[in-house]
Amino acid sequence: MDLIPEPRQATAHADRFLELGPRTALAAGTGTERTERWLRATLGAATGLPLPPGDPGGPGVLRLSVDPRVTEDLGAEGYRLAVTPDGAHLAGGGPAGVFWGAQTLRQLLGPDAFRRAPLPGRRWRLPLTRVEDSPRFGWRGLLLDVARHFMPKDDVLRYLDLMAAHKLNVLHLHLTDDQGWRVEIRRYPKLTETGAWRARTRFGHRASPLWEPKPHGGFYPQDDIREIVAYAAERHITVVPEIDVPGHSQAAIAAYPELGNTDVVDTAALSVWDDWGISPNVLAPTDDTVRFYEGVFEELLDLFPSRFVHVGGDECLKDQWRRSPAAQARIRELGLAGEDGLQAWFIGHFDAWLSTRGRRLIGWDEILQGGLAEGAAVSSWRGYAGGVAAARAGHDVVMCPEQYVYLDHRQAPGEDEPVPIGYVRTLEDVYRFEPVPPQLTEEEARHVLGTQASVWTEVMEDRGRVDYQTFPRLAAFAEVAWSRLPPPGQRDLAGFERRMAVHYRRLDALGVAYRPPAGPRPWQRRPGVPGRPVEGAPPNR
Repeated sequence: MDLIPEPRQATAHADRFLELGPRTALAAGTGTERTERWLRATLGAATGLPLPPGDPGGPGVLRLSVDPRVTEDLGAEGYRLAVTPDGAHLAGGGPAGVFWGAQTLRQLLGPDAFRRAPLPGRRWRLPLTRVEDSPRFGWRGLLLDVARHFMPKDDVLRYLDLMAAHKLNVLHLHLTDDQGWRVEIRRYPKLTETGAWRARTRFGHRASPLWEPKPHGGFYPQDDIREIVAYAAERHITVVPEIDVPGHSQAAIAAYPELGNTDVVDTAALSVWDDWGISPNVLAPTDDTVRFYEGVFEELLDLFPSRFVHVGGDECLKDQWRRSPAAQARIRELGLAGEDGLQAWFIGHFDAWLSTRGRRLIGWDEILQGGLAEGAAVSSWRGYAGGVAAARAGHDVVMCPEQYVYLDHRQAPGEDEPVPIGYVRTLEDVYRFEPVPPQLTEEEARHVLGTQASVWTEVMEDRGRVDYQTFPRLAAFAEVAWSRLPPPGQRDLAGFERRMAVHYRRLDALGVAYRPPAGPRPWQRRPGVPGRPVEGAPPNR
């Protein structure tokens, strides 16, 4: 049946189908309303079928239900799909399970079911089949970096649709960095008036001599954020916002210079950073800075209902703190263990602040430095070590090691690969990624909430570049995150590639500018734009 991600159990009857037509009705039970709306709008557009409401017992009906028996066996995100000559019944353990089952149903109808309008002469048939399925992980995430290169709202909504088609359920939205601030904060208007725009952009890796000499930027007004969050919720996707502290903060400091270490840097002369890499300009460890960011997070919590809030915490260069008399006095005042302790103080403050408001802090694995706040979770990006340390200490973990699931890294070693960054990570490499470190005990492994792929956009200036770097590898990642696969060395790569041959047609129908298996198309290349290739890779454990 060529389904991606692969279900845990599926059987089909060869050459036997349920034919759909203008009289095919949709019967939706309580708890399935979101999926009903989605099917009628999305599947209706592709097929031209009206899918009117119908009697659950009628012939040829597509029936949706939430079934406690599925919940007991497969969990809230699990589903059972049965297609018989009399109709189709999709039962989910919860509303999300029904929706993921609807994604399977769409795939069973063929690639043209992924179009936005019906093609002439098409027949719409579901193979007679039974599918039983549930996800391995509860956190199946994708990070979109909209700070380095801004993604217009419609592009974010499109990626939510692409995530839903692959049964991914967490969008990690990287909203702030040295190169731009992307969310409206009404009490601090300069964050977007000044912080959302840079004067120029380096084209390629930070060693490249090429520049695009025009302003770049943009931001999401709060109502756009609400729309994104609501659109995601309709697809059972949670949007987790990220506001970076205390590093990666030059855009905020350019907007409000008092946030920086003014005793060692002329922060009033700073602008939004136009280069890549790690800026040395970090937040000053003052009460005023903390109050400022509390105000930012207060507005953020009103926009994002997600349980987790990401605070970054990575790559905080501490040279300014070492040189700053005010920062050193703060370390002595608080009785901290040096500059690492100062960063831990920042994280610990916001961990407690978020906890009192019913939220949980998550940050990159550098937040382990200086001691980790009690309720914090960790995004393990620098390999497996941070995730292992956090899980052994009783902290929840999302595994996203750059060596395997950073999709800005190049997909092949050839010279035609556009703007080659990082390690070579092929479709096969991603398919063989294992999110749970084998050295964890069964009890420790329960702290692995799931896994996440990351799309950092320093060298992705538009939607086509994002598509190229993200696909088809996101399809392999989605299967790793959803399916209960055997150990990496035992995975059926040939079977996956066979299913991908069909999946490429779905991506074509969706208009995804993916990297073809044979290599980039002529217009996908970036000749003469230097990257930063890394030969070899550290071991994966």
